[in-house]
Amino acid sequence: MIIEIKDVSKSFGEKRVLENFNLNIEDEHSYVITGEPGCGKTTLMRLILKLDTPDEGKVGLLGDYKYPFINAGVVFQNDRLVESLNAITNVTMVSKKIFRETVTEELLKFLPEETLTVPVRNLTKSQRRVVQIIRACAIPSDVLIMDEPFDGIEPELKAKLIPYIRNAQGKGSLTIFTRDTADLDFARIVELK
Repeated sequence: MIIEIKDVSKSFGEKRVLENFNLNIEDEHSYVITGEPGCGKTTLMRLILKLDTPDEGKVGLLGDYKYPFINAGVVFQNDRLVESLNAITNVTMVSKKIFRETVTEELLKFLPEETLTVPVRNLTKSQRRVVQIIRACAIPSDVLIMDEPFDGIEPELKAKLIPYIRNAQGKGSLTIFTRDTADLDFARIVELK
């Protein structure tokens, strides 16, 4: 499967954030979409996920694909956790195919045991990001799409999370939207201006 982004333009009022942007996101490849704040990274992610529509151009799926939409594991820039639920429940709630025991094992690779059963509102920003990354990787999906996944995460933890994410990527594509490209040299870097 290929996600085709062809001649995409998007404006908000008078501000043009994307203009005639083109990219093919292919299976088994990794991409880092980077640029300064306000350049259109999150907008492009929303267009790919069909949460928004382009003013011009198209975002489509090429090849033999079984769904009319992209089946994606996603980390949003803004926190999308349910504050009153614990880390395990925040991960398992997104799919009936995810088991609590498996999620507990995965979370324990990165978080202390005592953080797994308290409401996520009590976790640090870094711990909350880990929960979101584990959730995105746990969802049975064809692609991984992550907006600023390492924001607030310490370098040592980031170094452990990158191979974890790449392993979860499997045969699908991985697209990371971020300002900071440090340690992401395994991916094709695409800079938005």
